[in-house]
Amino acid sequence: MKKIALLAYNGELTCFAHVMLYALDFEKKGYEVKVVIEGAATSLITELAKTGAPFANLYSQLRDKNLLTCICKACSQKMGTLAEAEKQGLAIVGDMQGHPSIEGFVRDGYQVISF
Repeated sequence: MKKIALLAYNGELTCFAHVMLYALDFEKKGYEVKVVIEGAATSLITELAKTGAPFANLYSQLRDKNLLTCICKACSQKMGTLAEAEKQGLAIVGDMQGHPSIEGFVRDGYQVISF
């Protein structure tokens, strides 16, 4: 099986919408997909969790399909969304000096793509 890890850093909403679209498309076509929310993208989770917000439906699909692997502990703390990540039940990872390590993805055969 092909494996893709998408790392979302950009905090611009339409950029993150594309990450969600790509993740859902890869999953639909049989790929194993993992999405990691890092950097300024961590600031988007509050708005995306609101029903009716732009791209909230994509965010909901991403979560329902268990494609959202984790959110960065350090960045969500810095962007003020750590409590929201906890409220949403997101996996909060900071195993590499507060940030998620991507080495495990590479070791497990994932192609890593960052946005």
